[in-house]
Order: sequence, then C-alpha cells, then structure tokens
Amino acid sequence: MTQVDHSRMANAIRALAMDAVEKAKSGHPGLPMGAADVATVLFTRVLKYDAAAPAWPDRDRFVLSAGHGSMLLYALLYLTGNEEMTLDQIKRFRQVDSLTPGHPENFRTKGIETTTGPLGQGISTAVGMALAEKMLQAEYGKKIVDHHTYVLASDGDLMEGISQEAIAMAGHWKLNKLIVLWDDNGISIDGPLSIADSVDQVKRFKSAGWAAELIDGHDPEAIAAAIARAQKSSRPSLIACKTTIGYGAPTKAGTSKVHGEALGAEELKGAKEKLGISLEPFSVPDDVLAAWREAGRRGAAVRTEWETRLGEMGPRKRAEFERRLRHERPAALSKALKDHKKALLENPLNIATRKSSEAAIEVIAAAMPFEFVAGSADLTGSNNNKAKSAVSFSAKTPKGRFIHYGIREHGMAACMNGIFLHGGFAPNGATFLVFSDYARGAMRLSALMGAGVVYVMTHDSIGLGEDGPTHQPVEHLAALRAMPNMRVFRPADAVETAECWELALNRTNGPTVLALTRQNLPQLRTNAPADNPCSHGGYELVAAQGEAKVSLFATGSEVEIAVAAQKQLAERGIPARVVSVPSLELLLEQPAEAKAKIIGNASVKIAIEAAVRWGWDAVIGQDGIFIGMHSFGESGPAKELYKHFGITAEAAVDAAVKRLG
Repeated sequence: MTQVDHSRMANAIRALAMDAVEKAKSGHPGLPMGAADVATVLFTRVLKYDAAAPAWPDRDRFVLSAGHGSMLLYALLYLTGNEEMTLDQIKRFRQVDSLTPGHPENFRTKGIETTTGPLGQGISTAVGMALAEKMLQAEYGKKIVDHHTYVLASDGDLMEGISQEAIAMAGHWKLNKLIVLWDDNGISIDGPLSIADSVDQVKRFKSAGWAAELIDGHDPEAIAAAIARAQKSSRPSLIACKTTIGYGAPTKAGTSKVHGEALGAEELKGAKEKLGISLEPFSVPDDVLAAWREAGRRGAAVRTEWETRLGEMGPRKRAEFERRLRHERPAALSKALKDHKKALLENPLNIATRKSSEAAIEVIAAAMPFEFVAGSADLTGSNNNKAKSAVSFSAKTPKGRFIHYGIREHGMAACMNGIFLHGGFAPNGATFLVFSDYARGAMRLSALMGAGVVYVMTHDSIGLGEDGPTHQPVEHLAALRAMPNMRVFRPADAVETAECWELALNRTNGPTVLALTRQNLPQLRTNAPADNPCSHGGYELVAAQGEAKVSLFATGSEVEIAVAAQKQLAERGIPARVVSVPSLELLLEQPAEAKAKIIGNASVKIAIEAAVRWGWDAVIGQDGIFIGMHSFGESGPAKELYKHFGITAEAAVDAAVKRLG
C-alpha cells in the first residue's frame, strides 16, 4: 500500500467531518474527530471489504452504532472509493435527498449495513449479523462464509438498556467474530459521563462472557494489536479505545461543546492548524486520497478468490445459497401452505390462533428447514413458536434454527433485524402482544429499513383472561398500525392464520406482526381461494341475505362475534354481512374501487374489536358504531370479560337495531 503517515490518513476523516458539519451548521463532529484513528486502522489494515462491491456477501460488516457520528462513515465511504459517495454528497451533509443524512440509513446509501442513530440499536443489530454468520458458516463452511462483524459504539450505546440484552446474548452464544470498538471518550451531550454513569464497562462485558480490554484509542499500533487479539478470541470482544472527543480542537476537545454542534469558524481554523490540515474546505491531499483509494481496493483480490470458490460449489447448492441471500422463498413453501389449507378445510381446527400458527409453522419449517429461523423471548410454551423438528441454536449447535432469546424482547427484535440484513434467513420471533412496548424501538427500525422480519405476538386481547390489564393489550394494535410500513395481521381462524403466515414470509420489504389469540376459536372459513383473501386486508366472509342494511367488520377473535350477530340480525329480518378484516391498514391501502366494494354501502356500519377504536373511522366513518374497549382491561375469565366490557353479539345487534330505528 502507498506509504502515507497514519496521522495524515486519519486527519482526512477529521477534515471532512469538520467541514461538512460546519457547512450544514448541524451535526456531531466530536466522534469522527476522536475515533478517526480507530477507523483508519480498521479500514486500512483490518477490514475485509471491496469499495467497488459494497454488498459482497462475505465482506466484513462494519456497524456505526454511534450513528450521530455519521460523518465518520460518510468520510470513509468517500475516501475508500464508494462510487456513489462523491465529494458533492459530503458537501450536502444533512440536506434533503442527499446520501448523507443526519444518521446513516442503509436503504438510502450503499455501503451502510444498517440504519443507526437511536443509541443501542446498532450494537444490538450487529449481534444478529454475527449470529447469522455463525449459523450460515455452520451450514456452508468457512470457504464460503467467514467474516467478522465490527461495531464502533459510543458511551450512549452502552448506557441504553438494550445493550445489556444484546451483549448478554452475544456472550452466551460465544459470537467470537463480533468485535466492538468502544469510543471511550467519557463525554455525553450533557457533559462529562461521570455526572450520570460510573459503570466499569470492561468488567461489565467480561461478566457477560466477553473478552475485554482497555487501550489508547489514538495509538494505531495498540489498536491493530488489540484487534488481532480479538480475532483470535473464542469469545466476542470489547476493545475500549480511550479517545479524546473532538481530537485536535484547540479549546473544545474533550468537552461536550464538540459533541453535537459545529465547531465554529475560529475553532475549525484552530483545529486544522493544530493538526496540520489545509484550511481549504473539503480538501484531501492527493497522496492521502490515493492511499485511501488503495485501501478501498485492497479487498478486491480476496473477493475475486471468494467468487471463484463460490463458482466451484455444486450448481444446486450455489443456487440455493444465492436464492436465500436474495430473500426469495422456495417454491416448496407455496405448495406446502396450499396443501395445509386444503387439509384444514377437510378437517377443521377449532383452536386458538397461536395453536393455528404452530400448525402452520410445522408446515413452513418442513418447506424451509434451514432458512426459517424462529425464536422466542422466553414464553415458548405459551406462544407455540417452536416446530417439533426445530433444534435449539447454541454455541455448540450452530445449525439449530430455534433461538431462545431469554426475557429480552428489545434485544430479540434488534437481533432479528441483524439476521435479516445479513441475509440467508427468514427470522421471526415471539412474545406477548403487550410486550411489543419493550421491542418497539427495534420494530420501528424494522419498518424504517424495510426489514422483512415477522413478529409473532400472542395473547392479543382481553381474551388472555386472568393475567389482567398489565398483560391485556388494548392500545397496541392501534399503535402498531400507526407505524408506517408495519403490517399487522389479526387472523380469525386456522385458515386465515396460514394465509397470513404466507403473506408475512413473502413480504421482504417490511416487517409483519401476527397478533394471535390465547383462547380457542371456531374455524369459520370454508374455502381457500387461490388469491388469498387476506391479501386484500379484508373480505366478505358472510354475505347478507338480500341487500345489506348492516355491515359488521371484525378482526381475529371478534369475527366469531360478528358471525353470531349476523345470524341474530337475520332472524329479525335484518340483512347483514360480515367482513373479516385480518389487516386494517392493508385494507385501507387497497385501490379506491376495491376498498369501496369490500366496505360496502350498508347504512349501518359496525366494527367489533377487543381493542381501542383508533383507526376504524376510516372504515365505518365517524358516525359508525364501535364495539370494543374504551379503557384498560380487567382480571377474570375471558368469556366473562367480553360480557363485562360489552363486546358481544347481543351488543352489536342492539346497536344495529337502535340505529335502524
């Protein structure tokens, strides 16, 4: 490699970061300035990557968990020769439609592994990436899968509670190819870290089963040696890199003043003079840029060798590997679910939809035995998410495809994001619907990134009964439906559950929630059309006898109530129809004509759902009748609770009769 002094290479990162933040008058220059030495060593001497092929499957992953320091990553992409990351994009930092937004977004900018910014998410997602690498390597061998996952984390990442969940899992699973470089600068926005925190992070990580050590984060040889030791470890590694935030700034270095705001013209000038950097904005010396570009090409030969090895695989095995990396589903899946639905019609199952889900999972796991990765945040016996054939994953059984996440909903959700982003697997994880609160931060990133993960969330209403209002979700369906790009399914029976699973697995551009019951439900569906009725979000389950005067809309366990109400109305000579709405938001996304046909034009519209009303006005109108929850729940048997809260067929009938007058 072209010989250029390390400090000049690192200063190129610092210069670009300072200038971009100054031009935008917004951003976080402190971390890129302080962590530049760590990043320079990693990208010029360690990382296996090819800037010309940022999506090469066997590349090392680099996750900037400290997403607020995004200019560090953008500078690295530009310097190493990422073709999209031009100097003009650097100059457009934090501007609309640029490739350099305030925090890294993997769906916007090539070369970014995951969207980061909310602290703790990056390191936790990286655990999923390292987990996926371990599982895929066990299946395909080191010649095809053999890479590390590196994380640059901040103090804030390690203070967020999700980090404890993540590091505990990584240590337990012995994910030795996960290496976290902690930018240990001791400063947060509020000031010195000491005002809020006194945790010994090295001891904390060691207690979780990690190798951990403290080094000088401005000494390139110490950094390189520590990484080399970490690469040989049998455990995940934390390298605490002691740095000075805003390194080089004459008066603001080492203070919170350089954390989240531009340096200012005078401080910027002083920093450049102190570091020996040209005062010309956005300038990188030719020899320094040439050395960085050479570093960006360093992995090209390794990539070519890997492609040769891939080509030497048997054609069927290679095709399967590449299909899985593209997140394409096997042809066997569609046939298996079609046969499953046929069997259900022949032998109906009157069971809880969590049990219907279990039945579907048995079929899915057989059709996708290696890529279907299920898991649960404890509660496995309650959410029924483990196939009988599934082997539990562990450090000793990396071919296992069921993951015991422990009572770590947030960590599980972030981990699944990492598994999906790594490629090769279709991850799903289970807990109770009420605990989506604990997973929400990572679920939001699933939706933002378009990560095709499946959240299996059981005990979906007051129908869970005696555990009471702490465990009974009433606002959660509305909250999740309000999240852009999150799709929520609440199937009514075994057939709908199978159809919703099919839609969830085939949705690879966003996450899906399957909200499932604890209580048993009758199988209402008597047919299984090829077009999958659930794909429309709603469909007419029971037609009216004559022109409908009442339309009854319901989801999940309440569809049974709607069907009972329809029969009672028919006995009174009032034609009514039942529309099952497995996905309210998917129904509302339908083309206007199709949506209008599903909703119909009955003069009385009633929605029945054991949850709050929010969202239903788009279907029933503001003057529509809602039979549901208006408060938190209550402890008691499920059937008694439905009566107590007035979520009954009789209540729907009375409301309809009264409205018809």
